[in-house]
Order: sequence, then structure tokens, then C-alpha cells
Amino acid sequence: MDRYARWNALLEMLTDSGRVSVEEAAERLDVSQATIRRDFDQLAQQQMITRTRGGAVANGVSYDLPLRYKTAKHSAEKQRIGTAAAALVSPGTVVGLNGGTTSTEVARALAVRPDLNTSAEGAQLTVVTNALNIANELLVRSRMKVVVAGGVVRPKSFELVGPLGGALLREVTLDVALLGVDAIDPQLGAAAHHEGEAAMNSLMVARAKRVVVIADSSKLGGHAFARICPVDRVETLVTDSGASPDVVQAFREAGVHVVCA
Repeated sequence: MDRYARWNALLEMLTDSGRVSVEEAAERLDVSQATIRRDFDQLAQQQMITRTRGGAVANGVSYDLPLRYKTAKHSAEKQRIGTAAAALVSPGTVVGLNGGTTSTEVARALAVRPDLNTSAEGAQLTVVTNALNIANELLVRSRMKVVVAGGVVRPKSFELVGPLGGALLREVTLDVALLGVDAIDPQLGAAAHHEGEAAMNSLMVARAKRVVVIADSSKLGGHAFARICPVDRVETLVTDSGASPDVVQAFREAGVHVVCA
């Protein structure tokens, strides 16, 4: 287990229990106590946790972890979701894509599709995004047209939020919005932890002909602080094969087409 995967695991433990001892963490992660002490010290320096005698307690920010700490979580599922979601995109269309680890996998899958990278007239894909890392993924891997919405950067997610980006989004039309979310529920709809991200995502939904939500099974049936859109605005949900059949059926009954990758 590398350092970031270990940090992610430690932060999840703290999210669940609020307090973790060095001994408990070392035993659960099968590493030395010295390694855990160093990890706790480094996380405390970044104000992710509060160090205590013999352990650590949660700071309350671990519900919205920085993107680089989320990459190890459900990585295989997110790669499959990314490939499945990218397959829904047709050449020559305009795609909205927000930030997040699952959206990053979608961007990578789009970038390697040769039919989306041709220079033939009318075949080039246009991607509108408010995430700097997504723009970078596409710029270094493909020949797509990339449009970046402006705004203030959120360091945790690399997403741009605020009225500057909203001004651009209100002037474009998207054929499809591919949205990573923090939670989606058959009754409550799609949501994000941060209200600024939710507002930008809502604008993408408003400007899109079709809305595809991309979310691993851990986010299904959950809830988050700020709503992005009601479930009846979602055409398709792309998730992984670990999704509960009952939850999948609830989405289908709500009129959402569900793809389990």
C-alpha cells in the first residue's frame, strides 16, 4: 500500500469513528507503528487531522477529501465506469464534464478513443469543463477542443467555481453532461458536498440536452449537502456491478436508465 492509499484509509477510519490510535491503525493497515506516526504527523501538518497522544482525531474535513487522496478508493470500479460512460459519447458532440476521480477516468477513456480525436471536419469532440485536471488530461492526451470555464479554484478538487465560470456556461449548449457526484438518490436526486461545485454542476445540467451521472456504487442512495438536480433530469446512471439490485431497481422505476459496468 502506497502512502496516498494509506492516508486515504486513515482518513476513512477517522471519518467512521472520529478517533484512531496508532496501535489500531498499524494493525488494521499491517504496517509499523512508526509509519503510522509519520503519517499522522504529515496529515496533521496539512490540517487534515488533529494529532493526539497515541493517535489522532478527525478535523471534520475528511468528508471532502482532497482529490489526490481519493484516487485509490474504488479505482477499478471507476475505471470501468469511465470506459462505459465514454462509450455513450458520439463524435462531433459537445460534452460537459465536471471534476472528480470518476470524471478523470471518463476523460482518460475519451482521450484514447481514436474516433473522437480525428481532425476530420465535424468529427472533433468539444469538451467543456470546470476542472483544471480534466482539461490537462485531455490536452496532453488528445486533439479535442477543450473549453475551460473560469472561476476560483478549489484546491481539493481542482474545480473552478463561482460567477465567472457561470457566465461562460450560460452561453453554451451541451449535447450531454457527464457528471461525477458525491451522492445520488432515487428520491433526492444528485448532490455534492460543496455548494459551489453543485451550482456549477447545476448550470451544466441546465445547458445539457442529456444528463448522464457517473457514480460508483458507494454513492448510490446517499445524500450530500447541496443538490445538483432532481432525479427526473437524469437520463442515464453509470455505476459499477457492486450496486445493490434493489437500489438499481429504484432508479429504473424513477425513469433512469442504469448501466452497471
